[in-house]
Amino acid sequence: MSDVDWPALRAAARDVMTRAYAPYSRFRVGAAGLVDDGRVVVGCNVENGAYGVTLCAECGLVSSLHSSGGGRLVAVAVVDGDGAPCAPCGRCRQLLWEAGGPTCLLDAGEGSAPLPMTEVLPGAFDLPVRPEEES
Repeated sequence: MSDVDWPALRAAARDVMTRAYAPYSRFRVGAAGLVDDGRVVVGCNVENGAYGVTLCAECGLVSSLHSSGGGRLVAVAVVDGDGAPCAPCGRCRQLLWEAGGPTCLLDAGEGSAPLPMTEVLPGAFDLPVRPEEES
């Protein structure tokens, strides 16, 4: 699936960002991912008074991926409260790696080429065999 509609993916991320729950930081984040079967899954950040258990938008996106049938992420757009591209934190980079693999593309913003996960998270922890591939 090499044809990614980046404007549509960014729009989905911007839309879900408006539903983020961020009463503490006021930093809303939305994420949208294109799945290898053509679906688009989304997630937004959900803060908590115990900051360590706050859920990043990418966590919601990966949960949505698995709860709606699984598959592999092909492309991901993450935006901040202004709708501008936002870099995932380290924890989320690993989540995206495991959900999309080394060739999953991350939006770097209009006018910039998308980045493969190998550039976003060089030296990622990777399992030689993914659990869903075991027989």
